[in-house]
Amino acid sequence: MRLYGVFLVFLFIGFGRSLPAQNYVEKDPELNAGYVEGDMVLTTRQRNGLRDEVWRWPNNTVYYKFFTVFDEGHHNYILRGMKIIEEISCIRFKEADANTPNYVNISGFVGGCYSEVGWLNEGAQTYNLEVYPLDTGCFRLGTIVHEFLHTLGFFHMQSATNRDDYVHIAEENIDPRNLHNFNKYNETQVNDFDQEYDYGSVLHYGPKAFSINGEDTIIPLHVNEASGNMGQRLGMSEKDINKLNLMYRCPIKI
Repeated sequence: MRLYGVFLVFLFIGFGRSLPAQNYVEKDPELNAGYVEGDMVLTTRQRNGLRDEVWRWPNNTVYYKFFTVFDEGHHNYILRGMKIIEEISCIRFKEADANTPNYVNISGFVGGCYSEVGWLNEGAQTYNLEVYPLDTGCFRLGTIVHEFLHTLGFFHMQSATNRDDYVHIAEENIDPRNLHNFNKYNETQVNDFDQEYDYGSVLHYGPKAFSINGEDTIIPLHVNEASGNMGQRLGMSEKDINKLNLMYRCPIKI
């Protein structure tokens, strides 16, 4: 009887270790919004890519309105995100008036952080930051900038054409319903502006993005290059800055 009990204990331990943690809950609001790759609101035409310059904001100017009345701290954080981009590029953000036909409508609805991608020329376009305490969730400065880079026309780094040379996508750790979020774009869809793959991009997702079991879904193939920066939301990398300036033909390069 004692041996039978010991056998059951070992069987339980072994069985328990073999099961993945299927109840893992994704908490990153960039991933929970339910759009393409989590936070990109794409039109039917845009699902073929954004290489065409028709998606660029005219005169390098992004017009915006605040749909949601944020408190002073959150309002100023959004303005700081704009300022960060202005300081490293020729992009300018200007508040829209009643006569401005196309602008970004900045809201704070529940449901995560997400943005429409590029200039749509269709009136007000979506940019949402669910209200979190400052420096958390959608109100990390890096996340605010991340979403504005979508507004300016950028996709995510891990969807780059050459990503398989730099990361392994562990499909066994991804809910099959989310596998589409790891599709690659081809060279006719996106442009890397001759910049190498960037583990440290503010547009790169972290190693556990869309995980179903808490295990890594994006595994760097060059660990020393990744150096723990993958998925950082502290700010734009050097390559992020270069690509933005090359996309909008700004006379700035670092």
